[in-house]
Amino acid sequence: MDYVAGILGLAPIRVYEVATFYSMFNLEPVGKWFLQICGTTPCWLRGSDDVIRTCERKARHPHGRDDARRPVHLKEVECLGACVNAPVVQVNDDFYEDLDAAAMAS
Repeated sequence: MDYVAGILGLAPIRVYEVATFYSMFNLEPVGKWFLQICGTTPCWLRGSDDVIRTCERKARHPHGRDDARRPVHLKEVECLGACVNAPVVQVNDDFYEDLDAAAMAS
């Protein structure tokens, strides 16, 4: 990212701001199963906290405490763009909508 900043003539922090804002960029390697759980207001109002807790329990570690050696990487993200069908989870490249804790547990 420092190299890109140099090419664009920007301060490196500007490139890092973009890379950390968008959920499609990861600054560290992720595991085989990458679960991105939407935590924005529509999903939160419909129970995304319960979905997150269920995922943490099933993966046996809290989101945000991942490393590439674990098969499951959990990440709470801002808006996956399917608010009408909240809560939403993206598993690798697939989206799952209208979820609840029971659906995530199965």
